[in-house]
Amino acid sequence: MSAFIQQLPALIGVVIGALGSYLVVVRGDQVRFRREQAARWEERRLAVYADYAQSVKKTVTVTYRVAADLGNDPHPDPLTLDEAKPLLADATTRRDPSGEALIMLGSTAVVDKARAWVLTALEMERFVREGRQDPPAWQALLERQRAGREGYYAAVRDDLGLPPGHSARWPIRAADPVPPQR
Repeated sequence: MSAFIQQLPALIGVVIGALGSYLVVVRGDQVRFRREQAARWEERRLAVYADYAQSVKKTVTVTYRVAADLGNDPHPDPLTLDEAKPLLADATTRRDPSGEALIMLGSTAVVDKARAWVLTALEMERFVREGRQDPPAWQALLERQRAGREGYYAAVRDDLGLPPGHSARWPIRAADPVPPQR
């Protein structure tokens, strides 16, 4: 019995060491799992944010073209409202599901900025559907749309922890054949 008691501290040390090693490995696995899970959700949010932006931008681009046909915008490829209606319907059909995904996965700040941007895009669509010919009013809508897009992208970058990006507002030079700012 005295030999067992002499070996007991070494045996306790081995058990404590094994238990400590097990706990460190389990804790490391938990941390790695959480980090990988966060990265997967971040990738999904980025995909949802980009998909939503593309769907809103499709509406905006079509409205630019119709506005050009109405004499409100210098877009080089004008489009009549009748030709644009299927494109606008397609944009709406695409935007609705991507909007639902945005609401599900997006942060509150991003969703709020997306709402402000899309409301301006819908106002642009209403403007061209009404056949309005008012270049100053159209320019005001363009500025609101650009600000809405800029706010949306800033909120996305903030949510994903990305550095500030470009505002997408390029200065127009006299040598530019078509204003690149859209």
